[in-house]
Amino acid sequence: MGSANGLTNGRGGHPLFSFGVITDVQYADIPNGHSFLGVPRFYRHSMLVLQRAVKSWNNNKNLNFAIHFGDIVDGKCPKDQSLNAVKKVVGEFENFKGPVYHMIGNHCLYNLPRDKLLPLLKIPNLDGSRAYYEFSPAPGYRFVLLDGYDISAIGWPHDHPKTLEALKFLRERNPNSDKNSPNGLEGLDRRFLMFNGAVGEEQMEWLDSVLRDATNMKQKVVVCCHLPLDPGASSQEPLLWNYDEVMDVIHRYDCVKVCLAGHDHEGGHSIDSHGIHHRVLEAALECPPGTDAFGYIEVYDNMLSLVGTDRMKSTNIHFNPY
Repeated sequence: MGSANGLTNGRGGHPLFSFGVITDVQYADIPNGHSFLGVPRFYRHSMLVLQRAVKSWNNNKNLNFAIHFGDIVDGKCPKDQSLNAVKKVVGEFENFKGPVYHMIGNHCLYNLPRDKLLPLLKIPNLDGSRAYYEFSPAPGYRFVLLDGYDISAIGWPHDHPKTLEALKFLRERNPNSDKNSPNGLEGLDRRFLMFNGAVGEEQMEWLDSVLRDATNMKQKVVVCCHLPLDPGASSQEPLLWNYDEVMDVIHRYDCVKVCLAGHDHEGGHSIDSHGIHHRVLEAALECPPGTDAFGYIEVYDNMLSLVGTDRMKSTNIHFNPY
């Protein structure tokens, strides 16, 4: 079992609040395998990583909540086991002595349609399909959780307008018969793959209104999304299709300090042209037996301090609080 990769935060005082983080558990009751790039994946061991994460978070006693950044079960999970596999992983999260906030990822949607998935993950939604929401754990902070598969070829019914929009989008940008193949695509165009998605117009308007409200309330905002929002923190293939449009909205305001994501299993960190930090978290799925990838984040007025375990790298993120 791994030990925490501690960083001294230099603050001296207590954090305003703290929360646990983990991403890409991608559990399945199947033998170990590999990604399409040949990276080993440990489908059963990821459950042990999650169990150790929850135990560690509970032992911490100071964590106010936890966030899972998507992909709760793997797409290779046998489909007749999908519902029980999701319930099993959700049950492990519910052993945490605090609220857990979930996002949906592509592997979630390979297993269950939205109308079944969102109630299991207790994602608050108005119409049974909307998977973006926000919450404020302390007066000075607001968290925005985006739905990166709002426009997507997976998860919606085959004839749904959002499915059709996504398929049209892919046909125009990816000439391959296999829309999950980036062959022939160059640079940032390599993100135009079926396992990604986009933020739709209605969600974009919602994001703008939330950030406007947070600005008026003088709140600092942490944006969370399964898909990365900055090429500097991620390889090209896992990026949100319209990350640039989302960041255009975010950059209209000074309230967003940090964007957190999963999906790109290796993790990464960047600071964009507007000074916003982007931290992509390392995946639980790719931890060899006996190693871990989870952590917790201490939140201060002018800093987030990620204390990672084993493969999740500790990171101090400093920003202008105003």
